[in-house]
Amino acid sequence: MSAQQTEELAAWTGDFAADPYSAFRALRARGPVRHVRFPTGETAWMILGHEQARAALADPRMRHDVRHSAEYDSDGLYSVGRNMLQTDPPDHTRLRSLVAREFTARRIKALRSRVAQAADELLDAMGPSGRADLIDAFAFPLPLTVICELLGVPGVDHDAFRAWSTKVVALGEPEASGRASQEMAVYLAGLIEEKRRREEAAEGDLLHALVRAHDEDGGRLSDEELTGMAFLLLVAGHETTVNLIANTVQLLLTHPGQLAALRADGGLLENAVEEALRFEPPTPAGTYRYTAEAVTVAGTRIPQGARVVVSLASANRDPARFPDPERFDIHRDPALTRSHLAFGHGIHHCIGAPLARLEAGIALRALLDRCPRLALDGDPTPDWRPSLLRGLNRLPVRW
Repeated sequence: MSAQQTEELAAWTGDFAADPYSAFRALRARGPVRHVRFPTGETAWMILGHEQARAALADPRMRHDVRHSAEYDSDGLYSVGRNMLQTDPPDHTRLRSLVAREFTARRIKALRSRVAQAADELLDAMGPSGRADLIDAFAFPLPLTVICELLGVPGVDHDAFRAWSTKVVALGEPEASGRASQEMAVYLAGLIEEKRRREEAAEGDLLHALVRAHDEDGGRLSDEELTGMAFLLLVAGHETTVNLIANTVQLLLTHPGQLAALRADGGLLENAVEEALRFEPPTPAGTYRYTAEAVTVAGTRIPQGARVVVSLASANRDPARFPDPERFDIHRDPALTRSHLAFGHGIHHCIGAPLARLEAGIALRALLDRCPRLALDGDPTPDWRPSLLRGLNRLPVRW
């Protein structure tokens, strides 16, 4: 186990935002675990191989609580409240069980008709113009409407949430991101207090249910935990789905043979969504993990207290797992395709994955059915936005 030279991502000669996969291929060729320095100056151990990533995502020695970091020296632990992505068992177990109890398959299934209705309403509004930015007109408002209604956020506040969320996940704007996070936290605290005042009312929204939820020992979510959970569900619950819908459409429109195959066989719809998740995952990397003890991965020793990044995007294009991984192919073996890590793995596997799949499938079917001549409008070069997530700034289309 020899010492590694730190890879300087800032020195990468290509446009990393437009094409991170070339960098991942080069790094992965030198080993499935590399020590990297980001343009921000932060360093981390990056796990790039599929087998190693899957194992790391389930490794209890790799913790989410930043207090396991060797660099930790502050009590400023939670950006907005306290949520599942920043905790480990037993806290994580308690928080997730309370949310999972309300975020059930039955509740998600019951949303199908509402998602379809919202999609149709947006397409009705788009129709007469013949062209639009698909993100602004469809991919963004659809999941935002769904998650806000699910949580019980009033419709008049949806635009504010869109603005806050966009700033929260932006790269290179830490001050704007911090302000947006705090503004959202203040709003959510007020909304939670309103739900508490009407605790016994039979409202039925998820946030109201979380206010009332008790764990097996009678404990309840604290105000800090409620704020953190609402923040996580709102941002993760719609930003990632926006990207999933838009990325899938962009891939199909730039791969006309795949689009034609899907139009000819609607049974390929589910696999098209899964292949898009593999090929352009909306969340390209897991949140930071910190080693509670020294860990050896693929012969590389990662010391205690180190920052670890699991590259989901790299793992999803690992040729050791996926034959011809740089090819977008909706005909892949479904069992193999669904072994992607776009939603993570282990105890932190995305709790909203069923909802994201439901929304993406309904959105894609409605769009293709109602816009049979859908095509890109103008320059086909994807306009990727600098973000913690993998998404487009805009997607001009015509029909």
